[in-house]
Amino acid sequence: MTSKRFGIISLVMVMMASMITACSGSSDKEPASGDSKEKVTFTYFNATAGRDINTNETRIGKVLEDQTGVNWKLEHLVGDSNTKIGTFIASNDYPDVIVPDGTIDKLLDAGAFIPLNDLIDKYGPNIKRVYGPYYNLMKAEDGNIYFLPFSAVVGDYLSAPNIEQGAFWIQRRVLKEAGYPKIKTLDEYLALIRNYTKKHADEGLTGYLALTTQDRFYALTNAPMHLAGYPNDGGTIIDMKTHQATDYGDKDITKRYLKELNQLNAEGLFDKSSFVDNYDQYLAKLTSGKVLGFFDYRWQAGQALNNLQEASKRSGNDDLEYVGLPVVYDRNIKDQYLDPSSFVNNRGIGITVSAKDPVRIIKFFNNLLTDENQVLSNWGIKGETYDVDKNGRFYRTKEQIKKTGEDAFRDSFGFKYFEYSWPRYGNGSSLPDGNSASPGRQPEVARMSYTEGDKKLLKANGVESFSQMFSAPDERPWFPAWSIQVAQGSPAQIFQQKKGDLQRKYFPRLVLSAPAQFDAIWNEYTTEFNKLDVKAFEELITKEVAKKVKTVGKK
Repeated sequence: MTSKRFGIISLVMVMMASMITACSGSSDKEPASGDSKEKVTFTYFNATAGRDINTNETRIGKVLEDQTGVNWKLEHLVGDSNTKIGTFIASNDYPDVIVPDGTIDKLLDAGAFIPLNDLIDKYGPNIKRVYGPYYNLMKAEDGNIYFLPFSAVVGDYLSAPNIEQGAFWIQRRVLKEAGYPKIKTLDEYLALIRNYTKKHADEGLTGYLALTTQDRFYALTNAPMHLAGYPNDGGTIIDMKTHQATDYGDKDITKRYLKELNQLNAEGLFDKSSFVDNYDQYLAKLTSGKVLGFFDYRWQAGQALNNLQEASKRSGNDDLEYVGLPVVYDRNIKDQYLDPSSFVNNRGIGITVSAKDPVRIIKFFNNLLTDENQVLSNWGIKGETYDVDKNGRFYRTKEQIKKTGEDAFRDSFGFKYFEYSWPRYGNGSSLPDGNSASPGRQPEVARMSYTEGDKKLLKANGVESFSQMFSAPDERPWFPAWSIQVAQGSPAQIFQQKKGDLQRKYFPRLVLSAPAQFDAIWNEYTTEFNKLDVKAFEELITKEVAKKVKTVGKK
C-alpha cells in the first residue's frame, strides 16, 4: 500500500516537473514549432488617425490572441506623419511593427525594416501563397522584401457593387427635387447645386466643400484628373498607348477645375473654411447635413457617410445621405473612377529593427492569412455578423447589416482594426468556395442593404447597383502609378515636395480671389511651376510604368 502511494506521488512529481520545464522557456522567443501560446503584447503604429487600443479588447482580436497568444497595442497617428516618423528615425527606437502609409520611403531609407525573405520561407506558407504571385513587385533593389502590402488579390477578382473609391458626391434631396436626372458633366452637377441653394436660400446651406489638410491635399488636386477621364494615378496621367506620364499641375484640366471653384466662391457657394479646416472639422460638416456636394474618396469620407446612413435608418429619411456620381468635364469623356484590379506596392506593414520577436510576429501574420481568419477579419462570426444559405453563399440579414454598419459596433467587434492595415486578401479577392472575401463585394449583401430610397435612385438610373452608374475600368497593368517608389532626395522627390508647397500656397489664392484676378494669379503660379524640375518626375514615372508593365506581365 505504502509503495503504491509512493509510486503515485513520484509520478505526480515527475508530471509537475515536466509542466514546470515546459512553462519555463523564454517569453521573448517562440519555439520553431509554433505551438507556444504564451501571452505576449507587441506594439503597432499606424500612421493614420484612429483610436488607440489593445486588440484583445475586441472580439476579433481576442479570437486571434486565443489562437496565437499574441495581443497588439495599437497606436495611431496624432499630428503630422512626417514629424512622428522622423522622431522614430532620430531615436532609432521603433514599435515592433509600423504601417507608415505615405512615409514608407523614409523608413526604408533609414533601414528601419528588417528583411522578411527568410522569415517567410521558414514560417510563412500562407504568406507565400498570398504574396508569391507578386514577389517581383515587392522586392527592393537588393532583392529583399521589407514589408507586406495590403492589395494582393487572391482567387478570382470580384468588382465592387458599391462605390469604394472617388466620386463627386451630392445629397440625395438635391437629386430627388430635380427628378433624379442622370448627371454626366461638371456643369450639370454644379447646376444642380446652384438651383437647389437658390430655392433654399434661407436654410444656411453650403454648396460645395473641399478637403485640403496637409496630408490629404490630394483630395483637392486629384479631382481634375478624374474630371478629365483618368483614374487615380496620383498627380499624374498616363497615356494609354505610349504609357508616357504627364504631371497635370499646370495643365488646363487643373485650371478649369480651380476656375469653377473660384466662380462658386464668388457666388457664395464654396466653403472658404475648406482651406483651414482640419480633417475632423471636414467630417463634422459632411455629417451636419448642410453640405450639398463635394469630391472625395469613399474610404476617406467614410466615417461621415456611415454616420449619415445610420441617422437615415433611424429616421426613415435618406435625404441627407450622399450618392457618388461619375462626373467628367464633357459628355464625350469616359469616366474612370472605378479602380481596375491592381497591386499597390508602396503601402504595407513592416517589422522593425526594434521588434522583440520577429519569428512570432511573422507567425501571427501567417496565421492571419488563412481563409478562416480572413473570413473572421471581414465577415466576422457565423450566426452573429453573417449567415450562410443552403448553397454555401455568405449573406447578412438586414439586422446584421445595420449592426455591422454602426461605428460603435465596428469598434468593439474589431472590424475597424482588422479589415485593413494587416497582411490580408486584397480588395476584390474571393474565397475558394466563390464567396467574396469581404462583404462589400458580395452581391447578396449589397442587395439586402439597399433601402427603398436606394432602389428608387437605382431604378431612376436604370441600374441594379451603384457601381453600374460608372464606366467599367480599363485595364492598366501599371495601376496605380502613385505606388511607384520615389527615392528621398532624388530630383523627382524634390519636385514633388516643391510642387506640393507651391500648390498649397497658390490654390487657396486661386479659389478665393476675385474672378477678375484669377488669370493673373494662374500665370504667376504656372511661371513658378515651370521653374521646377517636372521633367525629372515625368521621366521617372514613365520609366517605372514601363518597368511595372513588363514585371506584371511575368508575375
